[in-house]
Amino acid sequence: MAARVAEILIPGRAGLSVNSPATDAPSQWEWVAMNTVATQETGHTPSRSHPEWWGGHVPWISIRDARINHGKIIYETIERTNELGLENSSARLLPKGTVCLSRTASVGYVTVMGKPMATSQDFVTWTCSEALLPWFLVYALLAEGDGIRKFGKGTTHTTIYLPEIRALHICLPPVPEQKRIVAKLDALSARSARARKDLARIDTLVTRYKQAVLRSAYQGKLTANWRDKVGTHEDAAALVDRTPEPKQPRGGRVATDSIVQGKAALAVNKPNVSPPVGWAWVPLNRVARQETGHTPSRSHPEWWGGDIPWIGIKDAGLHHGKTINDTLQKTNEDGLANSSARLLPAGTVCLSRTASVGYVTLMGRPMATSQDFVTWTCTEALVPKFLMYALMAEGDDIRVFGKGTTHTTIYFPEVRAFHLCLAPLEEQKEIVRRIESAFQKIDRLAAEAKRALELTDKLDEAILAKAFRGELVPQDPNDEPASVLLERIKAERVAAPKAKRGRGARAPA
Repeated sequence: MAARVAEILIPGRAGLSVNSPATDAPSQWEWVAMNTVATQETGHTPSRSHPEWWGGHVPWISIRDARINHGKIIYETIERTNELGLENSSARLLPKGTVCLSRTASVGYVTVMGKPMATSQDFVTWTCSEALLPWFLVYALLAEGDGIRKFGKGTTHTTIYLPEIRALHICLPPVPEQKRIVAKLDALSARSARARKDLARIDTLVTRYKQAVLRSAYQGKLTANWRDKVGTHEDAAALVDRTPEPKQPRGGRVATDSIVQGKAALAVNKPNVSPPVGWAWVPLNRVARQETGHTPSRSHPEWWGGDIPWIGIKDAGLHHGKTINDTLQKTNEDGLANSSARLLPAGTVCLSRTASVGYVTLMGRPMATSQDFVTWTCTEALVPKFLMYALMAEGDDIRVFGKGTTHTTIYFPEVRAFHLCLAPLEEQKEIVRRIESAFQKIDRLAAEAKRALELTDKLDEAILAKAFRGELVPQDPNDEPASVLLERIKAERVAAPKAKRGRGARAPA
């Protein structure tokens, strides 16, 4: 029985189509059935119930391999089969240069064999004749992008079935022009890859730049010129002297007497570091009320789902360095009444001290927290955002205040001994303003880089589309037209003796 071939016409985005489209080909190009210029096959999976068919020297391409090597040459695979695996399945060793397209599950991954390999049944493969360069075919498949799914069926799980594959047509230029197109696309792809790599680094640079701004701010460098220009204000020591001491919760473990110096304006106990002019090292508990949270019992669902925001680690991660106005979970009055959780006022600063140490957020309205946090409700001597950014200025180094390697926790003896290098009140406000101004500029640059990265993807698509319209490289009238080459190949095939078919052999479709 003859293999079924789809009769429906499905035009692609660029140089591919299921059946020949009505569109004209560029000069000297020709719409041609793919299986007249390449031997089309599919793969197979040797039985998993025969472990002796696995672990040999024959590379076997799976979807994971294709995803890792999408758009590239594949030299190694995650799994290997062997001669027994090939002999006892429909898998076949295909030659170097064979082009593979994933057609089921994750449709659209394209790779080229760098040496002889076999594939799973999730792929269709083409071993190209002299009329079709493998990399020209790769770029033709890549040019379709996600649109290649339109050749398949199914919404949740698309599959390109073999009747459509057998009907695939490619818009084929002369071989010399294929070579020029591939060379040009290779050069442009290399440039695009370099640009993409550089733009992708922006996220890392943004984090580093923000950290540098914070460190500069809390070492007194960010406002050094401002201090010289504005002159003397009430210094931090005088500010603390006139501020009533906040009432601290009773009980708990006493503060440690160990000294642990931070990287910026934080330390466990007073370090031997001179503060900037007008600043002073002060116990954090002297200028803020320090508390922790609690989790109402999960065995009482009636204590949950109310209107009181309750900050968990996920909330802090989502709002790190920002004001938090809502939470993923909420408790209620009964939850507070039956636990040690307490409703804290807006402006309270929260630091995650267990599990994911170092998330800092600022309450935008009254909220409670879990026991994973230490919180500070600031007096008039301490601007809440000044404290938030001071904690953030320590970065990952804040873990030095804790104990444990795999799971760090900052314990309360260290928390109760925290000291802050406090700036005068007006300078605190100026530091907050300058940090936020700098962050806004950095975020704008990051947004522009993100847009540029998106434009790079669109530029790649536009270049590929241009290539398959015959507009990317100059055409040479001296090139042998594709139609002439195809007629010559056809004549040579007719004249060639018929090969005998054996087990596993495939005749060109």
